[in-house]
Amino acid sequence: MAACSVPAGGQSTDSASTGGRIKLAMLQPPRTGLSPFSDDAFKLSRWSTAETLINLDEIGDARPGLATAWARTSARTWEFTVRPGVTFHDGTRLTAQVAVNVLTRATKATPKPRILDGVELTAKAEGDKVVVTTGEPDPLVPQRLSSPQLSILAESAYGPDGTVNPVGTGSGPFKLTKVNGTTTATLDRYNGYWGEKAKATGIDVAFVPDGTARAAAIRSGQAHIAEAVPVSQAALLQKETVSEVPMPRTNTLYLNTKTGPFKDPGVRAAARTAINPAQLVTGVYEGRADLARGLLGPALPWAAEGRRPVTGRAAPTDAKGVSITLATYSDRPELPEVASVLQQHLQAAGFTVKLVVREYAHIEEDALAGAFDAFILSRATVLDSGDPVAYLQADFTCEGSFNLAKLCDEDVDQAVKKAAATEAGPPRRAAILEAEAAILRTDAAIPMLHERVIQGDATTVADSAKDPRERALITTDTRLK
Repeated sequence: MAACSVPAGGQSTDSASTGGRIKLAMLQPPRTGLSPFSDDAFKLSRWSTAETLINLDEIGDARPGLATAWARTSARTWEFTVRPGVTFHDGTRLTAQVAVNVLTRATKATPKPRILDGVELTAKAEGDKVVVTTGEPDPLVPQRLSSPQLSILAESAYGPDGTVNPVGTGSGPFKLTKVNGTTTATLDRYNGYWGEKAKATGIDVAFVPDGTARAAAIRSGQAHIAEAVPVSQAALLQKETVSEVPMPRTNTLYLNTKTGPFKDPGVRAAARTAINPAQLVTGVYEGRADLARGLLGPALPWAAEGRRPVTGRAAPTDAKGVSITLATYSDRPELPEVASVLQQHLQAAGFTVKLVVREYAHIEEDALAGAFDAFILSRATVLDSGDPVAYLQADFTCEGSFNLAKLCDEDVDQAVKKAAATEAGPPRRAAILEAEAAILRTDAAIPMLHERVIQGDATTVADSAKDPRERALITTDTRLK
């Protein structure tokens, strides 16, 4: 609770006439000093302080951002026209060369931004245009450039040692003025913004990992907005202060297909048939989630419309006496309870189950190394590009950078490769569903439920964004009443 009581920073003005300062309680503190090349980029995006060349609309199609127009000039080349008249928070101007320098740095970052996983990309400036060339034909280049991890900051943000400092170097309607480690951050309205000026005078951010404290901050008035309200706390808030939006985030059980008992497809099938995801939806999530029919959920309505039953799965074998280690993390408060319920399901089917729960920062390395037989992950499926192919590549292909299941299947690789090469639109969506079916056929990943964005908004705040992709939160329209 104390962490939510952040002092107002920056300019102090009359809230009735200016929109006031928004007090925001966020789930996770910065992990990499708010480097835009990391997941911290999504904080910069949700605060409307850093911007990208391309934006996405509600269905995931590309729209102008810091680029006003674009065209594909060859199979591997795209041209993006840089918006004129954009001034960064440090007073410098946006040019094509500035954007090229940022994209080039992103390709050399360690680790590389997720959206560039498996992508060879080079950029050069030609007048007011950024010319992007890829190693292979890539129909999704505009969507890739919408990733917050490719936010364009002023040149002063980038240090000679590879560090990136976003304080005072963005281009959005709010200027980041101060970051206090992993506790608070302060932003002020940027009056030199190229677009519509923000109604609020600033944002006071508190990083509050404890979900109970975030919800309590809404009830007490210590926060105007709280992200990621736990399901267990939502019922304790006034109905008018809670909003739910289906999000492209799937609670999935990943099974280690490389070593251990789940190397056997029959044992994987036994695990799939042993668990009852409906009990998780009604019990752990209290009905505030959607039962999974595949890897892609209701936030992508075309997935349900085009999906066909999965055939060709292995038959389940007897799991009696099979010992496994099931792991998850505590940062999302529902997951330890999910793990406990799954432990009961699997034990009832004959498995002997050891449970491991840690904070995500202390378990990710072991999970990626294949230290566990099974891992429960709440996974965003279109976080970076509005398109799920990058997620399918990272999680389920032989060379995937986030392959928790250690899956390496020729049919899956071919299906994902086909989807990646298909033009945006209905043909690509059909190819994506073919790839999803190929993955589900292996039982390497068992999707259980699709989560919803549960956000707390005090009755004194208006027009915060409810974004399924978790890119937007406080916009130019967000204000105090």
